[in-house]
Amino acid sequence: MSLLRHYPVILGGAGVLVLVVGLLGRRRRKTPADRERERRQRICQHGRIADGNILDVQEVQLDGCGWAQMLIYQYDVAGVTYEASQDITYLRHLVDLYSCRLGLATSVKYDTQNPGDSIVVAEGWTGLRKG
Repeated sequence: MSLLRHYPVILGGAGVLVLVVGLLGRRRRKTPADRERERRQRICQHGRIADGNILDVQEVQLDGCGWAQMLIYQYDVAGVTYEASQDITYLRHLVDLYSCRLGLATSVKYDTQNPGDSIVVAEGWTGLRKG
């Protein structure tokens, strides 16, 4: 009979455990836009700066979901030339697209652990120069 008195406590503990696990599992997952913003912030804070050049600015259609504006650029790190692009769709207020032309000098921030991971524009920094 004494074992029956413990069932409500055991069931209550199991219910609380299920509730906690359910709430932890429902945490908001990061969207691709959130991950990209975090990447820009990380490179902006910890990246090194190299000189680069703008190659082009293009609008690219996304699988029927609208358009993305891409800034295409190149830069050199330790004798290696990198060509990269950055989606600046959500940073257009920081970029004058009409002044971005072929050969425009720019500063590029890159990840020292992965020099191919780079940015030209972020929320708190821009490498675009007036030209």
